[in-house]
Parts: sequence; C-alpha cells; structure tokens
Amino acid sequence: MKTFAEVIEYLFARLPMFTRDGASAINPDVDKTLLLCQALGNPHQKFKSIHIAGTNGKGSTSHMLASVLAASNLKTGLYTSPHLVDFRERIRIDGEMIPEQLVVDFVNEHRELIEDLKPSFFEVTVAMAFDYFAKEQVDIAVIEVGLGGRLDSTNIIMPELCVITNIGMDHMNILGDTLEQIAGEKAGIIKPNVPVVVSEKQGEIEHVFINKAKEGDSPIFFAEDYYEVHQVEKKQSGLDITVENKETEECITWQLDLSGSYQKKNILGVLKAIDQLRELGYELGEEDIRKGLSEVQESTGLRGRWQTLSTDPWIICDTGHNEDGIKAVVRNLSTLNFNNLHFVIGAMKDKDLSHILPLLPKQATYYFTAPQMPRAMKAAELAELAQSFGLKGEEYASIDAAYEATLKNYQEGDLIFIGGSTFVVAEVLTNHF
Repeated sequence: MKTFAEVIEYLFARLPMFTRDGASAINPDVDKTLLLCQALGNPHQKFKSIHIAGTNGKGSTSHMLASVLAASNLKTGLYTSPHLVDFRERIRIDGEMIPEQLVVDFVNEHRELIEDLKPSFFEVTVAMAFDYFAKEQVDIAVIEVGLGGRLDSTNIIMPELCVITNIGMDHMNILGDTLEQIAGEKAGIIKPNVPVVVSEKQGEIEHVFINKAKEGDSPIFFAEDYYEVHQVEKKQSGLDITVENKETEECITWQLDLSGSYQKKNILGVLKAIDQLRELGYELGEEDIRKGLSEVQESTGLRGRWQTLSTDPWIICDTGHNEDGIKAVVRNLSTLNFNNLHFVIGAMKDKDLSHILPLLPKQATYYFTAPQMPRAMKAAELAELAQSFGLKGEEYASIDAAYEATLKNYQEGDLIFIGGSTFVVAEVLTNHF
C-alpha cells in the first residue's frame, strides 16, 4: 500500500470498528493490545503518561492538559478518539498530527502481524500511537480512554497520574446499566500508588473510586474539595472562569478558548491534575497554564465542543451524545438569544434515546437524519421516536440534505445547531467546513 488513503481504507475495511459495528468490534480484554505492543518492543513502557477516563469531559480535559503541558515546553503526546475529519487527529505531538507517511509505514511494516492477530481498529490505533510517542521520545503523553476503562486498550499503561471526569449513563449495553457499574469500569484505570483526580463529586458513586483507590494505596483527590467556581462569564472568544482555591482562599480568573458551560466542571479536574503534576516535579508556571488554557483549540486542534462554525448564518455544533452531554447542550442553548432553532440531529441505534429525546427543546424545527454507517439509527425511525416526545420536523436521506435544508430555511436571527452524535458533527465538518 503506497498511499495514506489506501492504508486508511484498509484499516477501516479490514478491522472491526466500534464506531461502525458497535459492541461486536470490542475485544473484551487487553490481551491483543499487549501482544501487539510486545511485538513492537513494549513502547507503552518508554514514555510517561496521564490517563483520562470518564463519560463526559474526558476529551476536553485531555486537550486542556495537553495544551498546558505543551505551553510549559514539554514535548507532549496526545491520544484521543474518535476522530472527526482526519484519522490522524487521534495521534498528535504538540498539536501536530502524526505524519501520513508514518501511518503508511507503520501499517505496511506490521501488516503481517495485524492480519495474524486480527486486532480491532482501536487496538491497532493505540499501538500505533504508543509506538510513535516512544520513538519521538515525548516528555509526557496524555492518553484518553476509548470506552470504559478497565478493559480499554489504553489501560496497559502505568501512568504518572489518572484523571476521571463525569460519570453518566452511556454505552450501558457494554459498561452496565447503573451509574455504580459504569463508575466501576471507569475506576479500572486506577493503578496502585498512582494518584487519581476525580473532577466531579457524585455522591452516589464516590465510594466506588474511594474503595478502588484504597485497594492499591492510590492517593485520591476530588477536585471539588480543593477548588470552587465562583463565576462564569461568556466572552466572544470563550469563557472567563473565576475559581477559588479553597486551601489558600485565592481567586483566579482563567480564560478558556472553549465556550461550553460544562467546562466549569472540567476545569476543576484540570487544575487539581496540574497540582498533582507539580507535586511530581513538573514545572508548570502560572503563565504557562494561562497560555495553555487560552489556546486549547489552536494548540491541540480540538473541534466539535460547542464550536461556532459560522456567524452568518449562525451555526453551532457539539458532539454531546448521551444524557449528560445533551443536558449540557440544552443548558448552553438556553443562554443564547435567537428567533428560530433549526436542529440537525442523528443518533446511533444502540443509544437509549428514551432518556435523551425528552430533554430536547420542543420549540425547534428538527432535521432528522443518519450518519453513513451501519450503527446509525435510520432517520425515519429517529423521526418517529422523536415525534412521540413532541419533537417536530422532517426526515432527510443524508446529513448533507438535512444541512442544506437548514440553510434554505434559515432567516436572520435564527440559529442552526448540529449534534446528537459525534458522527453527525464529523460529516458536517468534513463536507462543509
């Protein structure tokens, strides 16, 4: 295979993908990841890392921490998933995506191994990232869990620090159908004697993390015990969040270039994680932290988190796709002034939409559609289900058709919102921005 396009087509076509195939694409252990990495010389043991799990907020938290570390002149790897537009978004160093040629070389060099082991798409991607970070000798890498934690392919690392963000109801067919079961899976990233920061204190499940931390003498810190948000001000460029350090009673206003109101939860975990990294000897100065937080999108390439795509017409997208993610979207929408809301929405058929659709605003025109993948719920099925919850709109054969219809119906003073699924946002970004 000579070209990047050929290699990506090979990976997409040949290997099971969760985004396309759902739960059947997941291997229920880390064995194949370990075998892949063993054949590569165990690259995951050759760089320092931070491991981040959670239902919502793990992506934003990963990007914020990576931005701060890079601003502090540390060569910083960042592994995240899924990608929105380009496969290489998953693997970055100091914000720069892995070069296409290295992806081509990796797959060609290890094709026999891949075909012999038959790993999932995600397992190959994780091994590729770890191999790249080791060869490039990063100072530290921020590694975002793909799904869950305990059995996730990324969970073969021995990190410097673990961070767990919000726990919510998502992927219940895989992780369990109670918050406690889901928290147990996320808590699986906690390692013996490795400090863990929990961004959000959720009374009904905090014992899950405390008990798991006790098992391995892992110091545990609930960020809300140390920091408190006093004020959030929306700005053109993002958010100004004023945070009090409860120990020193000092208040600092941090400027974020991310604008979703849910960042007020994520920033507490980020600040406490920075404290722990300082305890571990990392020199992270206040000016570097300021720079990192104010340039997250620019320095890491983060997209799709309450992102304004256009001001005329006014278009916002957000990848929130579970109960807590949609609640955050609705809260954000409630802070905006617009005449009519045009809502492009698609969903995966393995989502429990009975907890999501009732949350959505009834005073909106919905454009029901489906991403181009087998796991997607058909537009007609989504429309029928949504209408039973009082949501009104038309169904469209493709995301492009739905998006074009919003542009036709848009009038000055309206808002177009694109969401419901990461893959809806991805298609619009790929085809139109």
